[in-house]
Amino acid sequence: MQQFEKDMQSPHRLLFEEARGFLLAIYGIAETRKPRITTYSNVKGGICHLRTMPHGVDIGFLKGARMDDRHGRLSGDGKAVRVLSLETFEPATVRYYVEQAIALNG
Repeated sequence: MQQFEKDMQSPHRLLFEEARGFLLAIYGIAETRKPRITTYSNVKGGICHLRTMPHGVDIGFLKGARMDDRHGRLSGDGKAVRVLSLETFEPATVRYYVEQAIALNG
């Protein structure tokens, strides 16, 4: 079973669908369903991935280490990815980070 199918069966399915719909409504973002994760990209490259978690959903920004985190919401200490964890959908917060991720693609 692919991760997307697991996400659609999760107790946090509605939150996943809300975040997914928000990402897909932004011009030029496409969804790719991979066995272990669902990713979002535009013609210039990868933007983020999305998956359900026990607490809600995580949006992992592929170039998050280079993003401004003025809200202090990103976690992770790897070379590239930073994760925004959500228990409820926060459109303004998600937009803040997604816009940066798109800009980093050039």
